[in-house]
Formats: sequence, structure tokens, C-alpha cells
Amino acid sequence: MTTTQARPPRETPRAVRPHGTTPLVKRERPLWMLLPGGVLMLAVIVVPLLVGVYIAMLDLDQYTLRQWFSAPFVGFANFAEAFTDSPLLHSIWISVSLSVLVTAVTVPIGVAAAVSTQNRFPGRGLVRSIYLVPYVLPAFVVGTFFRTMLQPQGVVNTVLGTDVLWLNGSASYWALAGVMVWTSWPFVYLLSLAGLQAVDNEVHEAAALDGVTWWAKLRYIVFPYLRGPLSLAVIISILHNINNFTLPFVLFGNPLPSSVEVMPVLTYIASFQSFRFGLSAAMAICSLVIVAIPLFVYLRAVRLDTGDDAGPTRKQRRADRAVLAAPAAADIEGARA
Repeated sequence: MTTTQARPPRETPRAVRPHGTTPLVKRERPLWMLLPGGVLMLAVIVVPLLVGVYIAMLDLDQYTLRQWFSAPFVGFANFAEAFTDSPLLHSIWISVSLSVLVTAVTVPIGVAAAVSTQNRFPGRGLVRSIYLVPYVLPAFVVGTFFRTMLQPQGVVNTVLGTDVLWLNGSASYWALAGVMVWTSWPFVYLLSLAGLQAVDNEVHEAAALDGVTWWAKLRYIVFPYLRGPLSLAVIISILHNINNFTLPFVLFGNPLPSSVEVMPVLTYIASFQSFRFGLSAAMAICSLVIVAIPLFVYLRAVRLDTGDDAGPTRKQRRADRAVLAAPAAADIEGARA
């Protein structure tokens, strides 16, 4: 009696991809699609930046503006004058300290406002709309409004029962900081509220069933979800407050008190009142460097630099293609056999 051995079912041959091709997800994107954005970036950012650097190295003023291409070349003399014979260092200190102070105050206010409106309650939409009023008002309107309130006989001194000169002297620093806090915290509130929407309701229900306290819930559940949005909010808030020109200019007028002479206003005065265009361009370049520092720190923190996101090299792509083509070649040889 002979026994027949059951043969295993024959495997269907896999689809063979033509040699030398790659899947769609690994195919190189055409670089010509970046051309419109690259041309726009070149015209809007790179060219004005190069022109500004060139102007910063010229002795350009109202006398040489008509033929500014033939203005005297002074090299880095404008930068030296900006740091030695102008209040640029004082303005840098005022701008940076105001930005850090305002950001440190607005972050907890924005987070608290976002947490207070996370859960549903009657009138939540109205409360959220009221929270956004300081953010949607134009800076010119806000500056004019608070300029009226901070007058010596204004509403603030009347309510507080004081006679402080908020628009002149050392108190103007704290007046500007308070107004900037009032206009900046809704932005932190928006980003915090967006981060809170990512928290799953099941997580809140599990925390409630386990009897977690409100502080432990904030620390271990809410704050981890807010790490990314708050990092972005801090960087954008710092950059916006350093470059804020309209609010101090409208609030205090011109000339500004020395305690609130921020970098954008100082650059404006040097350019459009003193007509020292070369000196103002040097101040603008220094401001750009200062603004780039926190941005670079943020990019390194979230690993968005080109070194971390660099794709595979051409040699690696060839090796991947060889590995992918080897099983297909084996299948073809097996089918022929």
C-alpha cells in the first residue's frame, strides 16, 4: 500500500516590480515644485536682507540718499557707533526684559483661562468670545484706549487714588508691561485650548474614577499635552513682544521715555527722524540677530534642524533598491525553474 504525500499549496507569485523603480512613497519629489515659493522667499526675505546689510555698511543719510549707491563705504563703523554712541544696548535690555516679563506672566494666565473653559457649562461660548477681545483689537486702538486711561487725571489714577505719571518716568515701564500682558495672554490661551482638545475624555473619566486630585490631574495629564503648544506660544510671544512697535509708539507718543525706549522705536527714530539710514540698518541687523537666538533654540529643542531631518543619501537609496530587488529576482528565477 502506497501512501501519497500531500503537497503544500503552491504559493502565488508576488507581483514583481520592474527593476530600478521605487515605490511612490520613496520616490524623490520634483524640486521644481519648490520654485514658486523659493522665488517668493528670495524676493521678500533674502533680497531685502542683503540690501539692509549693504546699507548698514554705508554712511547713508539725507545728504547721500539720492545717490545711495555711491555713498561712502564705512564697513562696520555703523555697528560700532550703534553699540557705543547710541542707546542701543539700553534698548536691547528694555526690549528683552519686557518680553521675558510679559511672557512669564501671560503663560499662567492663558493656561488658567484655557482650563477654566475646557468643560462645558452654560455660556461657555460667550466666555470664550470675551477672552478673545484683547487679542482681536488692533494695537492702535489698544494704545489709544490705555493712553486715555493712564493720563494723570485718567481712570486708573482715579480708581487707585494716586497721582502716578504712568506715561512718563520710571512708572511707564510697568504701564507698558501691563498693557502688553493685557493684549498678549489670549494668544497663549488659544494655543493652550488647542492643546487641551487633544486630551481624550476617557483619560479624564479614568482620573475621576481613581480620585485623582486637581493638581495631580494638571501635572500628570494636562501639562504633558500642553508641552508642545506652550513651547510654541512662548517663542512666538517673545518674538512678538521684542518686535512690538505700534503699541509703545501709540501709547507714549514721540519721544518715548527712556525707560520704554524699545528697539523698534529706536530704529524708527534713527531712520525717519535723524535720517541716519546706515545706522538704523545696523540697528535692525542687530535686532534680527537677537530675534534669531530664541528661534534657533526652539528649532534645536524640537529637532527641526536639517541635520536631524535629513533624508537618506544616494548611496543608501541604491542599497535599499538592491535589497528590494533581490526577492523579486529570486521569485523570477524560481518561476523559470
